[in-house]
Amino acid sequence: MLDHSCSPFHNSGTQEKRLMHNLRQYKVPLQRYMAMMDLQERNERLFYKLLIENVEELLPIVYTPKVGEACQKYGSIFRCPQVDFFRGKILEVLKNWPERSIQVIVVTDGERILGLGDLGCQGMGIPVGKLSLYTTLGGLHPSVCLPVTIDVGTNNEQLLNDEFYIGLKQRRATGQEYAELLHEFIFPFCSSWFFSNALFHIFQFEDFANHNAFELLGKYSRTHLVFNDHIQGTTSVVLARLIASLKLVGGSLAEHTFLFLGAGEAGIGIAELIALEISKQTKAPLEETRKKIWLVNSKGLIVHSRMESLQHFKKPWAHEHEPIRALLDAVKVWKFYL
Repeated sequence: MLDHSCSPFHNSGTQEKRLMHNLRQYKVPLQRYMAMMDLQERNERLFYKLLIENVEELLPIVYTPKVGEACQKYGSIFRCPQVDFFRGKILEVLKNWPERSIQVIVVTDGERILGLGDLGCQGMGIPVGKLSLYTTLGGLHPSVCLPVTIDVGTNNEQLLNDEFYIGLKQRRATGQEYAELLHEFIFPFCSSWFFSNALFHIFQFEDFANHNAFELLGKYSRTHLVFNDHIQGTTSVVLARLIASLKLVGGSLAEHTFLFLGAGEAGIGIAELIALEISKQTKAPLEETRKKIWLVNSKGLIVHSRMESLQHFKKPWAHEHEPIRALLDAVKVWKFYL
């Protein structure tokens, strides 16, 4: 007869302590990342319990900065997918997804992962990690979150020659082919069947290259609830800090002129929101308030004489001024110009 009073039962508190003890034995952070991803697959409830109660220690492991290295090495550490990959026949694939209450979709095509460039399908760690943040810090249940990677190839030669690369070994789709694939992905989400039990739903475009990021946001913001963290999320935080700082320095945003180093998604997004806020406060046209803001990119100050070579989303910021190559020179000019 078995003595069940001696059964090796351990409560959740003991499990958590054991897992944290084991995690801390790993000296290489990437090993901690792999252990956490294994736990997420094995016991999602315990994964989030551990993450919520050890936020400061574990968030840098499951998201930035460690997720960057994980994406770079994803092919060699890959075990099982945690994200939906799309390569065509998207509607058929989506209908196999068991949940009908999706509220947040984070999607990437892997072309501009963090500051690491084109990682193709190996950028899948970003939507997975981002949604882990939304559950841990925002309280969204994992069942209402859907991470997606759209595989359109990669232009990264190292990955194309890597035997462990998990994505399509071909050059990136561009132009009409790319646009049609993205539309094929986004269009089904207009259907009520996918969101039949959802209170709301939002698309987050994550780590797309600049040219596609602005294009997608502009195209689908009229028909879908879409969001880009770099263009809008970072932007909102910066504007909030600027408005708060006015309590110390006094005056209004319209009394200041802004000079940006960088004219990518974040830089342009911040500049646009500042211009919109000044326009709202002063009732001045947006075209006028943009003139309070100047941007410097890798080729120098963005001015009207460079108009033909500028990407479309930079053109509204090309003001009349002589070319200035270096940021420091621009700062010196603006110090006396204002």
